[in-house]
Amino acid sequence: VFTVVDNQPEYIGGQAAMIEFLTQNIVYPKAEREKGIQGTVYVTFIVETNGNLSNVKVIRGVNKALDTEAVRVVNLMSKRWKAGTFKGKPVRVQFNLPIKYALEEK
Repeated sequence: VFTVVDNQPEYIGGQAAMIEFLTQNIVYPKAEREKGIQGTVYVTFIVETNGNLSNVKVIRGVNKALDTEAVRVVNLMSKRWKAGTFKGKPVRVQFNLPIKYALEEK
């Protein structure tokens, strides 16, 4: 598994498409919303050579409900990635993704 490559893995459609996917698919847990719990969950995973994701896990979380939701949504992103490359060949690459939970100010 590589951490430094010539070309990083990329969500198909780019950064904007990935943000749109996350926005449309993340469900803010009701209890956490009502308690005003916010924060950033840092998820790590491996982008495989075929664009699938594996070994999805939280490396720094907020709480169990927000962490679980972040992992669920990242797993939905499998098969939506273009593999990273090293010396012209697709390789497995570890990727870290912050997922921010923020409530609107009233």
